[in-house]
Amino acid sequence: MAQKLLFAAASVALLLVASSSFAADNELSDDEKQAGWQLLFNGTDLTGWQCNNGKPIATQIEAASLVPYKSGGYIIMYERPFADFVLKCDVRWEDPRCNSGIFFRVEDPKNPVHTGFEIQVMSGTNVGKHEFGAIYDLTATTKNAGRETGEWNAIEIKCQGPYINVKVNGEEVAAMNCDKFDQPGVCPDGEKHKFALGGKPRAVKDFARSGYLGFQDHGHKVWYKNVKLLDLAVKK
Repeated sequence: MAQKLLFAAASVALLLVASSSFAADNELSDDEKQAGWQLLFNGTDLTGWQCNNGKPIATQIEAASLVPYKSGGYIIMYERPFADFVLKCDVRWEDPRCNSGIFFRVEDPKNPVHTGFEIQVMSGTNVGKHEFGAIYDLTATTKNAGRETGEWNAIEIKCQGPYINVKVNGEEVAAMNCDKFDQPGVCPDGEKHKFALGGKPRAVKDFARSGYLGFQDHGHKVWYKNVKLLDLAVKK
């Protein structure tokens, strides 16, 4: 009997620990609240979000998720800029030709392509500078940790000073030090990148280290949920 009671008590303790570590969709767990995480999307309305062109988002919430496709802008953008942070979100798609992206540190919302960073979101199993989890056109992935089309993928992006790290489904897939990108239009490996186009090219190391974040409409329907951010500038 004593052993059964001990087992029952241990089971209850484990359940309590688990309940503090996990949360329902579009909610913060107790642990996340304690750590200072912010919920950027509540799963029911578009509070805090608009298109990068300043227009309201034309698409509705679907399956408790943000849908950038046909939103009326190039990206759907959160209203506040952030500098150093950890961003988490879940993403899925049903079209095997999927192409989308997570933008962050966007300096000019009207020109996100050339004034911000993008994490590539797409189907496929390859690695490279344009594959799932890559810091688009700048740093290639070291592995493809994506799941099958139709399944949810968990993405985590950490920005701290010049450092950017990307995880897909808990595995680190890309990392870069912006300070090493000290030549306009050229990566440290000598390859040209998209920021060489248009206007006066700047070295990536000189890009703003604070800016807006959002999700790209690149012609395919994609769902984003559980959008959470830990602001490292205010983290105690």
